[in-house]
Amino acid sequence: MSEKEINAYRLTSLEDPTDEMLAYIMREVAEEAKEKYDQAIERYFLEIKEMYQQQYGNN
Repeated sequence: MSEKEINAYRLTSLEDPTDEMLAYIMREVAEEAKEKYDQAIERYFLEIKEMYQQQYGNN
């Protein structure tokens, strides 16, 4: 199945996705979720570091 066919499919379609389509969609969503999670963790620890430095200085 081509990427074009996958991108053309909509979950609101009257036809059910094939197992291949569903696996591809789920893999894409998982990759995006992991990227967003990694970015959020990085921002979280940067904010903690900045708050610590504001409170206690650069020591």
